[in-house]
Amino acid sequence: MTPERQSDDRVIDYITGIEKPNLGAEANRQEMERVLVELKGYDRVDIEVDAPIAFEVKNETYRSKIDLVVKVNGFRCMLIKCAPGSLSSREREVVSAARLLDRYLIPLAIATDGATAQVWDTLSGRRLGQGMEAVPSKQEAQIKFHLDALTVLDPEARFRTQLIFRSYDGMNVNR
Repeated sequence: MTPERQSDDRVIDYITGIEKPNLGAEANRQEMERVLVELKGYDRVDIEVDAPIAFEVKNETYRSKIDLVVKVNGFRCMLIKCAPGSLSSREREVVSAARLLDRYLIPLAIATDGATAQVWDTLSGRRLGQGMEAVPSKQEAQIKFHLDALTVLDPEARFRTQLIFRSYDGMNVNR
């Protein structure tokens, strides 16, 4: 599967239908969007594209975007970073993002190159699996994830996590 092409340097986003520059890992994101909808059973409305993340560090606002965020049962349950290269090198970035994006820890942090994925438990940071089969289907996520089981990060840990995320995210090109 390849992303629907508008021109050589633009693609039509599979989820939003909006034309986007085909830079960096955009082809990987388009592939993951298709996997989530066509193979994992999520509806397009379950998936946020370019979810904004912002927080204050030393009186300065740091802003970025998260490639994909998946919701079930009315809350965010998976955060996905689409990236080329070594997925293991994305662990600290994606786990810290899943700890910061919302008022609670988003249960799963995932890095994908569009062909494979690595999945981490956000609370423990432990790797749960590798490959697209490790990404839960909508039905599996609805059974496994519930609002009453969500964890909140204490303020000191949140501050340290912000520094980690900002350090790793700031190194990304073609964001």
